[in-house]
Amino acid sequence: MNSPDIGNTQEVQFCFALVNNSCPRNVRSVLSVCAMYVVMIGAIVMTMLGNLVVIISIAHFKQLHSPTNFLILSMATTDFLLSCVVMPFSMIRSIESCWYFGDLFCKVHSCCDIMLCTTSIFHLCFISVDRYYAVCDPLHYVTKITIPVIEVFLFISWSIPIFFALGLVFSELNVIGAEDFVAAIDCTGLCVLIFNKLWGVLASFIAFFLPGTVMMGIYIYIFTVAQKHAKQIGTGPLMKQVRSESKMKAASKKESKATKTLGIVVGVFVLCWLPFFVLTITDPFINFTTPEDLYNVFLWLGYFNSTFNPIIYGMFYPWFRRALRVIVSGRVFCPDSSTLSLFPAHA
Repeated sequence: MNSPDIGNTQEVQFCFALVNNSCPRNVRSVLSVCAMYVVMIGAIVMTMLGNLVVIISIAHFKQLHSPTNFLILSMATTDFLLSCVVMPFSMIRSIESCWYFGDLFCKVHSCCDIMLCTTSIFHLCFISVDRYYAVCDPLHYVTKITIPVIEVFLFISWSIPIFFALGLVFSELNVIGAEDFVAAIDCTGLCVLIFNKLWGVLASFIAFFLPGTVMMGIYIYIFTVAQKHAKQIGTGPLMKQVRSESKMKAASKKESKATKTLGIVVGVFVLCWLPFFVLTITDPFINFTTPEDLYNVFLWLGYFNSTFNPIIYGMFYPWFRRALRVIVSGRVFCPDSSTLSLFPAHA
């Protein structure tokens, strides 16, 4: 998809100095290298710690053992694995423009990258489905979003990306028709995933545009329903209005919060991943001329989606903030801490 600038012969440094067919490495100033490492390591640590708090909170506190939270737990696990297995190696490749970990691990890393990113996106899609029933059909929510239903969501969210990633990388269907370009850039220390025109479109559709369209459609519908419910407050008969005013306002407030939260989740998701998948589609049609650094910027912007998810929870979910305080203070190790109430008394 992108390749090192092998045409520049001035002050060339190589990934492997003693290897004849070594790839050239990027020559950057010390300041730029330090800045890139600080930003990327910061993103990795934030992604790791933020999602680890979500995992510990939902796994430890019994009050959080709900079908919805099990879906969030699985997504946090996906994002945590991404920060451990994928992002550190991508950081070195992005900064040094070299792959030091061998051809086999290159394929394994590419599989994990595609699989975990796609799995995270699928989780976001199913969370929006969950929120649809919570806001638009609250009376039947507990009967429709059950543990077996969540298990189906999780099975789809993990199985499809796993088979998709393994099949695509190891079958090499993605490079059919681009063999000449692959041969031209081939060198020791190169680890890039090339998509031909067909698979650039198909991969982007499966991993982003299909779940993204579902998320956007659900959000728009939820927003419409929430607005309609808000307008209905105060329009009923006077006696009925007096009896149910506080309940309706509470329900409206809850719907508004759920709508706002989902809107931010969808908005962040689109902003993070849209540039990368547009680039994935267009790059084969412009003969793979995308600058390497631009590709890396868009890739890391997509990774940041996994960093932002726990931050969104911290902004909009009080249980997350209280669980964080319990964990940081060490009270999580106290007896019976798993039974602590994380919700306001009036909830």
